[in-house]
Amino acid sequence: MMALDASQNLEDAELLARFAKGDRTAAQVLTARLAPLVFAQAFRMLGDRAEAEDVTQDSLLRLWHAAPDWQPGQAKVTTWLYRVTSNLCIDRMRKSKRHSGEEVPDMPDERPDMERRLQDRARAQALRAALGDLPDRQKLAMVLRHLEGLSNPDVAQIMQISVEAVESLMSRGKRSLAHALAPQKKALGLKDDG
Repeated sequence: MMALDASQNLEDAELLARFAKGDRTAAQVLTARLAPLVFAQAFRMLGDRAEAEDVTQDSLLRLWHAAPDWQPGQAKVTTWLYRVTSNLCIDRMRKSKRHSGEEVPDMPDERPDMERRLQDRARAQALRAALGDLPDRQKLAMVLRHLEGLSNPDVAQIMQISVEAVESLMSRGKRSLAHALAPQKKALGLKDDG
């Protein structure tokens, strides 16, 4: 068993290998590192906190089950986990075909401008609603690329498609979002691009 401080500097794959050999500290560090990423992705995809928590647990359980057979160098742990999380979210969306209206909790905001805060909230709600109406694969590509901040090659690997296919999904998704948000442009305080 390794000390908690020392294990925090290890790469994900090394921590997973140590967990496979029975190191509980490695599992604690890896869980603390990866659970917030998985939860954020699941919440953005599903829009429901309880569903996102369930997906987070399922994703991490699958990672722990895969640990003994993990092949270092085959894929990054995070890429594998994003793919598993994406698939679990898509499965849940297909089963339920509903979109929760649960609000994303607001972060404490010290700005005095209430109108600006209300407008930002309205923009976020409009974007969430428009994202919810996209086809599953477009939504996944948009969330991974623009909300999770992953590169196109990483998104391609997670979705198991080519970079060109990701770019195509992104292009169609952006057009769909622009079309969906166009009627609300003035109300949301958005400016015309041209």
